[in-house]
Amino acid sequence: MPIAPAPRDSAPRTTPASPETLWYTRCPVPTATGIAADRHLLADEFAADGIAVRSLQDVGPDVDAAVRRTHYTHSLPGLFREGGNVPALWARSRGERTRLVGLTWIEERQTVLVAPGSAIRGAGALRGRRLAIPRHDLDIDFWQAMALRGFEGALASAGLGLEDAVRVDVPAGRRTGQWTAELDALRRGEVDAVYVKGALAVEAARDAGAEVAVELDLLPDPVHRVNNGTPRPITVHQDLLDERPDLVDRFLAVLLRAADWAADRPDEVNRILGAETGAGSAGVLAAYRPGTHRTLHPGLAPDRIALLARQEAALRAHGFLPEPVDVHEWVDPGPLSRAAASRLQDAGTPGRPLLHPLTPPRQDT
Repeated sequence: MPIAPAPRDSAPRTTPASPETLWYTRCPVPTATGIAADRHLLADEFAADGIAVRSLQDVGPDVDAAVRRTHYTHSLPGLFREGGNVPALWARSRGERTRLVGLTWIEERQTVLVAPGSAIRGAGALRGRRLAIPRHDLDIDFWQAMALRGFEGALASAGLGLEDAVRVDVPAGRRTGQWTAELDALRRGEVDAVYVKGALAVEAARDAGAEVAVELDLLPDPVHRVNNGTPRPITVHQDLLDERPDLVDRFLAVLLRAADWAADRPDEVNRILGAETGAGSAGVLAAYRPGTHRTLHPGLAPDRIALLARQEAALRAHGFLPEPVDVHEWVDPGPLSRAAASRLQDAGTPGRPLLHPLTPPRQDT
């Protein structure tokens, strides 16, 4: 089915043929974009061109709210986005002319939590239990999508489906902190289980005294771990690709260099992750397994793309996507291929091979 044009935001658009500014945005998770930003690599790369590089996460009151909203809508052609796949697929489904130019697979601790003293242990024990499904006042409720997909993956690992449990809507306002509404519902006894992920979730679970019933990261089949951040896409706008593909290639080459740098510096990466996630060192160390610093290279391996296609089908089945997205058609492998070739040429050596997306990182640091 053809994808209809998306409603346009009032955000000002850069002129792709000669942009004054390139924008980037990332989620508060491990990303090559976050590493590159911390090391000022992106600003340095384009300074000689007279192109400013700005982050949506760092904008002040001088920037219109509609621009900040493009983290979700991607209606700004000069924007590079490395973040969760739910908003990225939603934007494409609405008709925004984005292209998928890279994917990462980074294990970010996903767990199902239960109340202190609960006897619920293991995915099979979720049968018949009340599962917390948050409802946020957002254009695209990726929190709700994450909870549904997290519980879906856990239940599927035990041969069960969402229909084998009881979904309980938990209202969560726009300003509600991460997992707060669900963990409060757990504390009040209104639900039996809560899905959480990431470094802040580790800290929130500790503060709530919640216990782990299911560690999704330990499930052997990666299909059961597919969610908003696994795999995580890098997307750009077709307008920028059409007018200035060289800028896209150079941006991706910077991300590859940042990932190369991170692969040998676990302590520095943990420091950067603390700043990116807003969590303490204990939360970062508990959320990201040893070797995460070696998994930041984007790639477009067929298994990553296939897992993203599974995510698209699931999101569509749950009603999050207004129109289907052909994930394979969405992919443009050219920019990453050219960026990798440029990186090898600049290095003058064969370079570091990209890590396989589903290969567990080595356990040394």
